[in-house]
Amino acid sequence: MPEGQPAATTRLIRAAGLRWPIEEDFEFGKDCFGLDQSRVRLYHAIARHAALVMAALAICAVTAALLKPRTGTQAPPPVRPGQPPPAGPGMIPLTVPEVRRLLAGAAPAPSPPGHAVHWSGSTRRHQARANWFHQRTRLEQDQEITMKVLVI
Repeated sequence: MPEGQPAATTRLIRAAGLRWPIEEDFEFGKDCFGLDQSRVRLYHAIARHAALVMAALAICAVTAALLKPRTGTQAPPPVRPGQPPPAGPGMIPLTVPEVRRLLAGAAPAPSPPGHAVHWSGSTRRHQARANWFHQRTRLEQDQEITMKVLVI
């Protein structure tokens, strides 16, 4: 805390809240892009590795952001509890890990041709369907809570 300023609880909570996205981004870089996978000891080598990882993350993030309007074909969310699911749930927009997987699948590998694209499509369809059902469950729970409040 700066000199002469009280350490109020709200100020400490705000500072902790600002740190959370940074921690999530660092963990994401470690999990998806191997930020912690270098076995070097020299500063210049560590800096080069971090720069390459961040460049790969930036390329995937920009690609996902540019393709978001074209790849998100998700069905509209449910509007009432008990609503039957749509015939086709669509797909969620491309995410950064999905772009990374697609780019890795484009490299020559022993997997069959088109496997990465097929896997990506089926995964995104499943996620869209799961998202739709989660939203419908929330609507049902909200209706149950409202009914309990009205009874009381």
